[in-house]
Amino acid sequence: MKLNGAIRHRRGEGIVARFFDDFSMTIDGKAAASPTTLDVLNPATEEVVASVPDCTREQLDASVAAARKAFPGWRDTPISERRRALVKFAEVIAAHADDFARLFTLEQGRPLAGARMEIDFGAYWAAEMAKMEIPVTVTEDSQTRYSETHHTPLGVVAGIVPWNFPFNLALWKIAPALLTGNTLVLKPSPFTPLTMLKLAELMREHLPAGVFNVVSGGDRLGPWLTAHPDVDKISFTGSTATGKKVMEAASAGLKRVTLELGGNDAAIVLPDVNVDEIADQLFFAAFGNSGQICIATKRMYIHEDVYDRVAEALAMRARHAVVGNGLDQGSNFGPIQNRPQFERVKDLIADAKKNGLNFIAGGDLVEGKGYFIPISIVDNPPESSRVVQEEAFGPVLPLLKFKDVDEVIARVNASEYGLAGSVWTKDIELAKQIARRIETGTVWINHTMYIMPWTPFAGRKQSGLGVENGVEGLLEFTAPQTITVARQPQPA
Repeated sequence: MKLNGAIRHRRGEGIVARFFDDFSMTIDGKAAASPTTLDVLNPATEEVVASVPDCTREQLDASVAAARKAFPGWRDTPISERRRALVKFAEVIAAHADDFARLFTLEQGRPLAGARMEIDFGAYWAAEMAKMEIPVTVTEDSQTRYSETHHTPLGVVAGIVPWNFPFNLALWKIAPALLTGNTLVLKPSPFTPLTMLKLAELMREHLPAGVFNVVSGGDRLGPWLTAHPDVDKISFTGSTATGKKVMEAASAGLKRVTLELGGNDAAIVLPDVNVDEIADQLFFAAFGNSGQICIATKRMYIHEDVYDRVAEALAMRARHAVVGNGLDQGSNFGPIQNRPQFERVKDLIADAKKNGLNFIAGGDLVEGKGYFIPISIVDNPPESSRVVQEEAFGPVLPLLKFKDVDEVIARVNASEYGLAGSVWTKDIELAKQIARRIETGTVWINHTMYIMPWTPFAGRKQSGLGVENGVEGLLEFTAPQTITVARQPQPA
């Protein structure tokens, strides 16, 4: 399981090799190899970065059994100690942040500055989640009875993490699962397993064996995990199509599920905006992480009075964007993370061109190594076009004109997705009225993509099921238990 020696890096005179070599799974607190391995590719070069274990069925069974065995002890561990465990996650991440960031860029493709931001935010997330309180609610306090509702852990949680934010979205599962007293088997994406395998290795000495297990593997591993009879809850982030399969697998055992799925998020830009002030925000709302964000702006509805000015401001920024290897100085945007998604985005662009749609930026693909797509903007396509109706999950954005508020709300809501959206205007009261009419779990006004540990995040329609983050998200990892005490003898 060695890293390609050509991409090791130096700190001073010494080669920093240990952090980038010997990737192993963590099962029952110990390193685990496997008979076969998977190659992890750098999406900017298509070269092999490292090989990782391809978990066997027996190894998955062992990881779930370890989590089951560790559960009673972890459940009964005082919450103060479970909090300290999350703080230790934060400390370990912070201590190795530079190396995590480089490893992240090698496997995910995002430029180093953006990679480091995710690593730092992962540490912050663990530390902040450690402060969360699990509520106890008094439901009756009378002369005859005292009743209170507690929230108890479910048992073994399966966490399935996507490739677009492989570090922070893993912490979204690790932190609430462990804080509430569950044990965890985490499966990172086969495209981006390295940072999580390394984090689990570094945490072995800080957690009881079996509490935190990380397994890597290909397409067979996810279905094995979701159907496993000893898993009590599944927390999944990924596509809607796969989320439906997860829910189907969970139904046989009535497993609890949290599903954070796809989105086709819309921004509504009203005519009173200051284009110069918001253009950068609008641009990065759509193209941050090369558009590979579930809550990125994927449809931008712009009032006809400011359409041309907004379109030109975004097109100008697209023309000056530097798309390249995330390790190269000056790269603003990295590649699409993997070939299947690269082909899907290419197909969407090809369909737009075949149907005569006008690109005011990008749209022309360059042959060569790496999964690179130029920042591409489509000028006012028909509402029925694929580039509007489908979630691109890449740097392709349709701009659409509208005339009045009722019209645009109807167009925004005519989607099978309902994850998030944004409204841009100086009229805050109008923005709030519009937000309440948008059928999504989150709406931002004059900004986007602000999510914090204390803020509930949930999708509607086919964008998901359940809640992440906030107290509501924390309680998704628990079951209510009401305890009622009789204060005086009750009649027979």
